[in-house]
Amino acid sequence: MQINITLDHQGSGPERGPVQVGWFLTSNKAGVLFDPPERLTSRQTNTGHAKSASRCPSVIQMESRYFVVKCPYDLHIGFNRKEDGCAVLVNRAGASGAVRRAKLSNLITLVNEEEWRYPDRPTVQIVLPYCFIADETLYMTQLGPFAHYRPDPLPGTIFGGRFPINIWPRPLMWAFEWHDPKKDIVLRRGEPLFYCQFEASGPERPIQMIEADRTPELQEYMDSLSGVVNYVNQTFGLFKAAEAIRPKNLLKAKKRD
Repeated sequence: MQINITLDHQGSGPERGPVQVGWFLTSNKAGVLFDPPERLTSRQTNTGHAKSASRCPSVIQMESRYFVVKCPYDLHIGFNRKEDGCAVLVNRAGASGAVRRAKLSNLITLVNEEEWRYPDRPTVQIVLPYCFIADETLYMTQLGPFAHYRPDPLPGTIFGGRFPINIWPRPLMWAFEWHDPKKDIVLRRGEPLFYCQFEASGPERPIQMIEADRTPELQEYMDSLSGVVNYVNQTFGLFKAAEAIRPKNLLKAKKRD
């Protein structure tokens, strides 16, 4: 005897329809510098021909699932070593740079040499206030802007990463592995800095990006997660503990007057 059971999920619960993703800034300081994340699109392309790649369903589907975070600063950074061998960053822009020299160290830092993955590849970081949140299981992958053409390619690669934003909302950073430190890092305000891709319960579900309100409940939850990387080696091992203290709802759309 053979018994077949078919389960047909009905209703409009959190597992159906668009996936809501909230973005917010962890600080309002200089918030005007940080543009909202934008959906990746091929702008100003040829759509007149029926066979144009701009009208290809697979291209449209792919682009719709990536969001662009733009660079907020104009930076021109070089690498050098002091006489004692200590690695340092050099502000190549000098006095003509857009960022004041006294503020530069607050934006971009050189990771301790002992923490580099390779001894000949320095790692630099830009800490950003961008943060994403969701109220259902949702993984975010951060990766390089592969669809953006630069006539002067960056001399290295960015560190990608993947983690569940529904239980681990944290400020993002731009982490860069400098493969050729003889060449400078040139970043331009307004150009794509990295992409974000989101994975929910169903691959067919579209992503709806909204600006989230930084509520007291959300801030309190983030405070409980803040800085734990300084005390443990594997933060992923804390996911269950974080989920246990997480309020049921953290995503609330921000209201604008």
